Amino acid sequence: MAHGLPSVMPGGQPSIGALIRGTAPTFSFEFFPPRDADMDRQLWRAIRELESLRPSFVSITYGAGGSTRDNTVAVTERVATETTLLPMAHLTAVNHSVAELRNVIGRFAGAGIRNVLAIRGDPPGNPQGEWIRHPSGVLYAEDLVRLIKDAGDFCVGVAAFPYKHPRSASVEADTEHFVRKCRAGADFAITQMFFDAEDYLRLRDRVAAAGCDTPIVAGIMPVTSMRTIERSEQLSGAPFPPALAAQFERIADDPAAVRRLGIEQAGALCERLLAEGAPGIHFITLNRSTATREVWQQLALGARA
Repeated sequence: MAHGLPSVMPGGQPSIGALIRGTAPTFSFEFFPPRDADMDRQLWRAIRELESLRPSFVSITYGAGGSTRDNTVAVTERVATETTLLPMAHLTAVNHSVAELRNVIGRFAGAGIRNVLAIRGDPPGNPQGEWIRHPSGVLYAEDLVRLIKDAGDFCVGVAAFPYKHPRSASVEADTEHFVRKCRAGADFAITQMFFDAEDYLRLRDRVAAAGCDTPIVAGIMPVTSMRTIERSEQLSGAPFPPALAAQFERIADDPAAVRRLGIEQAGALCERLLAEGAPGIHFITLNRSTATREVWQQLALGARA
């Protein structure tokens, strides 16, 4: 487990792990690299609009199979140099040799980026497809954690799955995998998106019972349309809570009502998680700022009430 983590990494960047272990909860945003000029404009508009909220950090995802590797590095570097935001780069093992992974890690270090989220990653084209190891690559996320830690002074996060990873044989096996990632050197974790606070609390209890104290930040994506529900199941591999789905189904023909309920539900979920001691909330923005801002404002109003 990670203890005694420095609060500042080489190059002067704060350690996200130390921030998460601090006294106040962290609030952070997740973006994905653009694939064309229009998406680039949308991304930077969202970043500029959310920058004013002064998040603890932001993360930049890594496309399936490393398809956006260069963009991930470029966007993360630009965030580090052109904004006031603290960036964290994602790194996945899919379709990469150890040599290629070391090269990317070196590029991060060269850009002054010392906070990295290590994820094994989904197969390109089909997130639920068979995972095939690169002949010269690593097999598990815990191997990727060790590779990053061995490369120098990095703060490393990993993924956690409140429901369980789609490829885990059982909840117990999933917990064992998570604890191994932490023991390999992970400093903190961020969950896959979820919509029921009990799923997060059960995960935290399982991990604590296994003797692991790695802080787990909650990953939240507000429902803004009925398509969000379908997409969440594809992205997370976890079923959407049936009782909540029924609430949305009743108003499915009213997009404004669906969005309103989604914002209210996300705000209430965040309030419950913070009341239960979650060390942070990580908003999955899909490169749009409005829904995240609305949930943020709901939380701010609740804190003042």
